[in-house]
Amino acid sequence: MGKNDGVLTDEDVSTYLSNLGQSASGLEFVYQFLSVHDQNLKDVSILCNYIYLQRLELPHNNIKDLSCVSHMPDLIVLDASHNQITDFFGFRPPKNLKEVNLSHNQMSVMTNLSEYSSLGILKLDYNCFSEINGLERCAALTHLSLAHNKISRISGLDALPLKDLCLRGNQIEKIENMDTLRALQVLDLSLNRISSLLGLQNLCLLSSVNLESNQISEIKDSSYIQELFLLRELNLLRNPIEGQPDYRLAVIFLLQHLTILDEVNISAEEKVSAINKYDSPMEVVAARDHMTHMVYQLMQTQVIYDSTLPSLDTPYPMLVLTGPQACGKRELAHKLCQDLNQFFAYGACHTTRGPYFGEEDGSDYYFVTEADFQNMIHMGQFIQTMQYQGHWYGLSRAAIENAARQGLACCLHMELEGVVRMKNTYFKPRYVLLLPTDKEWYAGRLMARALYTHPQIDVAVNRVDTYTRVNRERPGFFDSVIPCDDLVEAYKTLRKVLMEYLGEEELDGGHQINTAIPDYISTGLQRKYFVDVALHAPVTRLEADFTSPIATETDPDHVQPQLSSQKTSVELASIHRLQQRVREALIGRSPGAYPQPLNRFPQTAPSSLPSGIQQDPAFLIPMMPRASHAPKHDPSESSSFDDSRASSGLSIPSSAGAFSETAGPTGCSDVELLNLSALGNSLDTLKDHVDSGHTPDRLHPGSERLSPAASVRPGSNAKPILPPIPSGRKTPGSSPRP
Repeated sequence: MGKNDGVLTDEDVSTYLSNLGQSASGLEFVYQFLSVHDQNLKDVSILCNYIYLQRLELPHNNIKDLSCVSHMPDLIVLDASHNQITDFFGFRPPKNLKEVNLSHNQMSVMTNLSEYSSLGILKLDYNCFSEINGLERCAALTHLSLAHNKISRISGLDALPLKDLCLRGNQIEKIENMDTLRALQVLDLSLNRISSLLGLQNLCLLSSVNLESNQISEIKDSSYIQELFLLRELNLLRNPIEGQPDYRLAVIFLLQHLTILDEVNISAEEKVSAINKYDSPMEVVAARDHMTHMVYQLMQTQVIYDSTLPSLDTPYPMLVLTGPQACGKRELAHKLCQDLNQFFAYGACHTTRGPYFGEEDGSDYYFVTEADFQNMIHMGQFIQTMQYQGHWYGLSRAAIENAARQGLACCLHMELEGVVRMKNTYFKPRYVLLLPTDKEWYAGRLMARALYTHPQIDVAVNRVDTYTRVNRERPGFFDSVIPCDDLVEAYKTLRKVLMEYLGEEELDGGHQINTAIPDYISTGLQRKYFVDVALHAPVTRLEADFTSPIATETDPDHVQPQLSSQKTSVELASIHRLQQRVREALIGRSPGAYPQPLNRFPQTAPSSLPSGIQQDPAFLIPMMPRASHAPKHDPSESSSFDDSRASSGLSIPSSAGAFSETAGPTGCSDVELLNLSALGNSLDTLKDHVDSGHTPDRLHPGSERLSPAASVRPGSNAKPILPPIPSGRKTPGSSPRP
């Protein structure tokens, strides 16, 4: 070949011909392929005689003229890369030419290729093109490569059916004019000057994007391709974005459909970590929040709280009203605590937002600065916290203790996130969902308050569907659901449900009578008892009129439930009894056994309480039984034991029947009526006990602990009855905690 000074001869051609087959017309057999690599060819004009060629490969030569291709009407593939060609397509177009590779040549201007209707693959890498043009009518062009040219702007590609586009190593600064490339699947824009991903958002079929070595610096730019759900590979190596904190997890979170990032496979662990870091499920956030508060609480001095009950099986009773923002849950909570102040006390949460018109500090919320709020977190003062619309909300331990100290159940209101957090604590509230069923009414209510922007209103309205979905997909997550489109009717329904489970009956005019506890002892015991608000009965509406209006958000006169500081006779007896035990300890006497049995036998609440509460060993103090079933007093019982009951003002539950010598064959004694007649002589009785060497808690000699017999009643397998709230702990003159 060298002796001909780079001129291709027939002898040379015969050496490189291959693939004998039929010609395009099918009338004769011809050689279809010619491939001459790296032979320093300069003149290939001899190929004008080889008109039947279908594939011509002449790479790595010194060819400048390809006019011979004009004589090859059946040519399909042309490879003339790594030559010295300067004339762009300097030949007449073969009608079936499908693939052309003219990379590594010296072409600088693209001409019109509208006559190349069959052209599907065009490679023009490493030339001197500065502009893309002439391709508008290439209706079959699916692969185009113009890598390492001098192109500074993407243009001339309108409506092309491109699937693979490579513009690597150019001078492009912005992604533009690509909205019409709807079939594009693979895009290579590496080694350019691109600083933003804007311009890719409409390329719905993209599966691979290479942006290596550009100037992308913001993670938020990934949001432009967040809706490209077929995108699987993304390369952002050697971009300033790599210096961002947690860059990889942030991109994986924004583009959760990716499988390869920066040429490294994305693991399932990385995807889970990204979601937990940037958009944790409510359960994960709640668990993390609970862990944080528990750690901070354990760092503080440990004390026994008023809400602590004698057993883990008897949690402190609470009621939580939940629902979307401004659905009326706060007004209903205030109204409920105002009307049923013998059972409920309002628990005000802390918040970092400012007060709305009519809200009072300490009555509706405790309004604090963010610095004070964070300090309270570090001091372990919160049970749970959450952030909503940029503001912090938190339920403090003091809010619960203020209610527990009064012997009342704490009534709260909170958003869904707060409910999920409360379910991680050891408190076991009953949750009532107040749900708007008319979104237009709900949106109008939000607008009428003139406190929220339109985006905030849209978010609040959309959260109605979130509450509905949680209630549908997680049965039992809420104990009851009440429509709140009409707050008057919602309150009637809420009150109806609560009164039924508190053993109360409504009279005309909204007043109630106590059917579960006799009138002459109801005052002393209602402060100590909160029957479990199971809230699983069918929701019905009250027929009675709603006589007192519900306090609105702008009403400054919220009435908080307050109890009299005057002690009842039961509480005074309990205090005297405690003082007696202290005196005995000081003179060296060992304390007697605590009269309440430690082993409780779980019982369940009936689906609806009867007109009078039946005997139930789950109560720490038995209710007054019906007159027809009144237990008989056993005169054989020791006087010391009688005095013990008299001093405390309480009778022993049926499970304590083992302490009596007259236990029946089943081991259960009759439950005695509450004896209030002895309360007036409680101090004298205590003195007699000290003189006789007996303590009020000392058991009768020879008594044995026997298993109680649980009374069977309808609905006993529904929900456990919560025990009474321990009372009588606060000393006279004590003030509520702040």
